Amino acid sequence: MSEQIKQQVKAFYDRLMNDYDVNNSHSGIDGERVAKRLTALAELGMTEDGGCRRVSFSQEEKRAKELVKQWMEEDGLAVTVDGAGNVFGRVEGKVDGPVVMSGSHLDSVMHGGHFDGPLGVISALEVASAWRDTDEKPHIPYEVVVFTDEEGARFNGGLLGSQSVVGELDLEEEKKRVDFNGTPFEDVLANVDLTPEGFIEAKRDLSQVKAFVEVHIEQGKQLEKRNLPVGVVTGIAGPTWLKVSFKGVAGHAGNTPMNDRTDALVAASEFVTNVKDFPVQVSESGVATVGKLEVEPNGVNVIPGEVTLTVDIRDIKEEWKNEITSRIKEYAKTVSEQHGTAVEIEENMNVSPVQVPDKMQQQAGEAVQETLGLEPFYLPSGAGHDAMILGRYVPMAMLFTQSLDGVSHNPKEWSSLNDCVQTIYVLKRFVEKIGEES
Repeated sequence: MSEQIKQQVKAFYDRLMNDYDVNNSHSGIDGERVAKRLTALAELGMTEDGGCRRVSFSQEEKRAKELVKQWMEEDGLAVTVDGAGNVFGRVEGKVDGPVVMSGSHLDSVMHGGHFDGPLGVISALEVASAWRDTDEKPHIPYEVVVFTDEEGARFNGGLLGSQSVVGELDLEEEKKRVDFNGTPFEDVLANVDLTPEGFIEAKRDLSQVKAFVEVHIEQGKQLEKRNLPVGVVTGIAGPTWLKVSFKGVAGHAGNTPMNDRTDALVAASEFVTNVKDFPVQVSESGVATVGKLEVEPNGVNVIPGEVTLTVDIRDIKEEWKNEITSRIKEYAKTVSEQHGTAVEIEENMNVSPVQVPDKMQQQAGEAVQETLGLEPFYLPSGAGHDAMILGRYVPMAMLFTQSLDGVSHNPKEWSSLNDCVQTIYVLKRFVEKIGEES
């Protein structure tokens, strides 16, 4: 480890602890332990600029899982690892039955931060540590889970671990993938002692999972604007991706009069400018983004003959997302007619959103009130998570922790230790409430 990285690791821990209120450590929850564990994970993938490079199926991710397994064993959890490399730490309950599961992932994007994923794992583990330190037991079994490959940086996919658990993985399609180095899927797995067949064998009996709860940084600014440590997620938006192509007539920029042009870029520009207006007509949680645009022939002195762009549309309810999508498609046709261009629209992706059940939202809100004395704040998740995959099959909930400036997938990603610990109190009470129903 270089001296620069050693300094970054130390700076990370010091920053966590410098403004931490030690009065937040009580009832078995230990903020200093949380800081040490977050720092130990940060060290495994720390870059010289303070970011994180711990991509899926790397030795860094493998070592991070081994470290969490060690902590689980030290805390008395029964540890198992499935064929997809997902790690589970089980605490037996006062009575037997389906488990309450909580956790997240340890892999990162290519150049990310140290909270997206690890905070969910450490939060779930801290709940079990607190029970141990106070000689408590949950009413029903509890499992801490570390999912494999949530981010998908290795194969430009993601969520492989959670998809394996629910039995959704299309193994034949995955076998066709190569990573960013051109290494085939099976060879990448072999480097971390996994096999493709293991991902199929990882399927769980989901009748034995009572609920899944995931803690995650917000990836937005709503909590920060309200000075709240934690929020209750109402649903996870599923994306629809539209490929929209406006086709005009390419021509010489100097010799084609302005009144005799069919400029595809002018039409596309009007479309792009107004796409933002459609989500707010339908819901408060909907969004639409044009993030990619290709111009042909793309010459300085040539009128654009064709423009192809993508629209990423998301909302937490299927009917809302479908309505936004429908309005945007109709608008593309209207713009095309007005400018005399042709338009082609393809739907390249359509992932269904997942709602957090009302009862789970209610219990999470009650946990916020009971532990922190705050009125719960409810907000949607615009990004996908392992909870989205589990939520198709079992009751699911998410808690968001305040994130500085809403930054995510970036070395500047940061959540204060005070906010992290307060979220853990909410998580602990929440999973206890779920278990007490049994």
